Amino acid sequence: MARLAPLLLAASALFTWGCLVGPNYRRPKVDVPAVHHDPDHAASAAAPAESLGNAKWWSVFEDAELQKLIRTALEQNFDLKIAATRVVEAREAVIIARSYQYPTLMGGVQVSGSRTPGSKGGEATLVNVPEIGFSGAWDVDFWGKYRRLTEAARANLLGAEWGRRAVVNGLIANVAAAYFELRELDLELEISRRTLALRKDSLALTRTLVDGGAAPLTDQRQAEQLVELAAGAIPNLERRIQQQENAINILLGRNPGAAIERGRALPDQPVPPAIPAGIPSSLLERRPDIAQAEQDLIAANARIGAARAAFFPEISLTGIGGIASGSLTTLFRGASRAWSYTGSAMAPIFNKGRLEANYRLAEAQRDQLLLAYQQTIQQSFREVSDALVAYAKFREYRVHQERLLAAARDTAELARVRYRGGSTSYLEVLTSETNYYAAEVGLAAAILQERLTLVQLYNALGGGWEP
Repeated sequence: MARLAPLLLAASALFTWGCLVGPNYRRPKVDVPAVHHDPDHAASAAAPAESLGNAKWWSVFEDAELQKLIRTALEQNFDLKIAATRVVEAREAVIIARSYQYPTLMGGVQVSGSRTPGSKGGEATLVNVPEIGFSGAWDVDFWGKYRRLTEAARANLLGAEWGRRAVVNGLIANVAAAYFELRELDLELEISRRTLALRKDSLALTRTLVDGGAAPLTDQRQAEQLVELAAGAIPNLERRIQQQENAINILLGRNPGAAIERGRALPDQPVPPAIPAGIPSSLLERRPDIAQAEQDLIAANARIGAARAAFFPEISLTGIGGIASGSLTTLFRGASRAWSYTGSAMAPIFNKGRLEANYRLAEAQRDQLLLAYQQTIQQSFREVSDALVAYAKFREYRVHQERLLAAARDTAELARVRYRGGSTSYLEVLTSETNYYAAEVGLAAAILQERLTLVQLYNALGGGWEP
């Protein structure tokens, strides 16, 4: 070991003072708007406030049953479990990549024996040779090839973690959206059943009038049409509700068929009057897909350095040492020791353009991921802008639908009064009842869209992945 010390010191110096070829990563400049594009300027007005994306998901979705569903999904969803295993995979890849920066050492024990017959009838010679040996090798990372590959592996690990967070983000949004859609179907079913009951009462009245000769038979037939229209909507809604429950169960990592507990009715689900979107530059730090795209870019940039290091000589150190003796009693004596070492430097001479092509390939992959990173940022700005304008406009639309429903309700009541008094035909009742039912369903759809755009905006702002 005393004789090997100078060699080990020299190798350590090479490792410590070695170069690190290839470009160091610098975050590329991107065109970030000062405020989110919003035709109604709601985002600009709300920009000083903390972004909705920073809010905890349970403060955005206050329904207790919805919160239970989201927590179950975060524990059992298969997509999230798969994403977690990708993080474990990437973590082990870092350990493997980093291990190439250090020497490898192997040791073993060997016993060999032989029997040689004696000459001219003499005694045979028995020889047993025990050996204990060690061997080591080290590809000195003078040019930083393995350090760059480790850098790439670490970036892949961070990218996998951000990918897992993106799955969390999307999962929360999907469960919330599916739950709101289920509650909207529940509301439609409630409307259809209530409407069916009212129309059956109206049909009974019409039959009485027809039987008494106070109304024509066509009125009864028209009343029957209204009854069947309301009755026909119920089984279709029941089918859609069961299928929606199945979809939610899959998000929860459960088999379909389990009942989904309900909480607040859809109109009672709270929505904020105004949503602070925050400043656009915060998306670069908050959205998991942007962070993941940047880590992919960092890994590709590091692989350029590894490809560049391949142009330079590879410095290798190998050594073998051990002890061997024909007798166990002399195995650990000084004369039994043996060792050898070799240092080499091998430089590429001819490879028919493989190294150059590999380097250009790494650069092309980096450029591709740079464009993908910029595209992801641009798409995120669009998603926030789309969600902002959709939330504002669906809010306006819901207000108009409420007014439409009030007018349709009054019209239907007035038509029924006029019909009972003999002032109009049942056709007016038929028309007004049909419009009233459509207005009720339309309002339910408008309320749903307002809640869904809240979910989309929260997701677009990168909310939900923080525990």
